[in-house]
Amino acid sequence: MAIRFGCRHWPAALTGAVLLTACGALHQGEDGAQAGGDLQVVTTFLPVTLFTRAVAGDCATVRALIPANTSPHDFQARPGDVTALSEAAVLVKNGLEMEGFLDKLVSAAENPELVVIDSSAGVATLKSSGHHDHGHAHGAVNPHIWLDPLRAVQQVETIRDGLVKADPSCAAGYRRNAEATIADLRQLNGTIAERLRPYAGKTFVAFHDVAPYFAERYGLKAESLVDVPEINPSPADLRRVAQRVQASQLQALLSEPQEGARSFNTLAKDLGIRISVFDPLETGSEEQGRNPASYFEVMRRNVDNLVGVFGG
Repeated sequence: MAIRFGCRHWPAALTGAVLLTACGALHQGEDGAQAGGDLQVVTTFLPVTLFTRAVAGDCATVRALIPANTSPHDFQARPGDVTALSEAAVLVKNGLEMEGFLDKLVSAAENPELVVIDSSAGVATLKSSGHHDHGHAHGAVNPHIWLDPLRAVQQVETIRDGLVKADPSCAAGYRRNAEATIADLRQLNGTIAERLRPYAGKTFVAFHDVAPYFAERYGLKAESLVDVPEINPSPADLRRVAQRVQASQLQALLSEPQEGARSFNTLAKDLGIRISVFDPLETGSEEQGRNPASYFEVMRRNVDNLVGVFGG
């Protein structure tokens, strides 16, 4: 697969640091800003940032509000964030209550000209699992739409349309970049579908409630230990997961790079299975945050790990 973001085509094996240094108009600015054209765009967290940077190419300067290594669940706003929003022309968010802090920040920025692109607009949603009523669960709708590549296509289309409207002078560039990104997402979807087809109907268990869209797309069933990472699992949670693992004959539980395996370690040991990883892309390294190809790399690793969980 070739990843194409506005400047040149590079083989997937070469995407990474090479991608952005090869595109002369793109460079890293302060606070994780990817500098490009005159349009000032602020994004929220990692997947939204990756999709926006892919579409923006060298037509806009993209700044991530939340550092790549920080989850939206853990985000603490700084005074500079209000300034960034007060100076931005466009804000791109995931929506679906993933960024619960955002309304207050936007209000504090006092920027009536700010265009807000909700990348979840028009995307078919699924309900949250509702394992808990502790006040820490997601809202009624699960927000992790970006983990389904075809829903991610819709997010990219919405981001494209919003940027074209905000900056018609670079409409051709936004459309060209979006077309390339959408083609890569569709190809990724086909590859994942082929790899996971032998495991249709099987169940996997992730640490928090990140995977229902992914599972639905590929004919799988997803369980989670907790709704959101801040929650400590209760004895009832542990019993529920243990019963599911035993019934499904899973080879592993899927923790997250951001979480570590603390909550799963004892459970996995008791069940005689190992810990693997399903990365929900809520956070990543600063390098990943600069490189739109990171989305594809992480998703392929997730599939590799899932195949191992199913005993493949």
